[in-house]
Amino acid sequence: MTDPVLTAIHGALRGLSARQRAIADNVANIQTPGYRASRVDFEASLGAALADGGDTPVEYRFSKSVDPTRLDGNNVNLDTESLSATETNLKYQAMVETINAKFGLLRDAIKG
Repeated sequence: MTDPVLTAIHGALRGLSARQRAIADNVANIQTPGYRASRVDFEASLGAALADGGDTPVEYRFSKSVDPTRLDGNNVNLDTESLSATETNLKYQAMVETINAKFGLLRDAIKG
């Protein structure tokens, strides 16, 4: 028996972690000629997993950004990456707080 809430939280944490890695790679390569920024999508898969009660695993996929490039062929924008990093970190924090609350409820139920 799977817990759909834990499945969703686990999938979201994995997707957000992958997005954090992609953002870090993008910022590290901001001056690399020809580098195309990476993006991570998992929200559609997370929605599907929630819709079927947590039976479908949450998948995430990497893709390359289609944003316009500079003259050197690089399309990393520091403002975009900074905003995405902040948003991703806040979502990650929210998921950690959610899982802490879930385990807190379980702990209280066990204690009686």
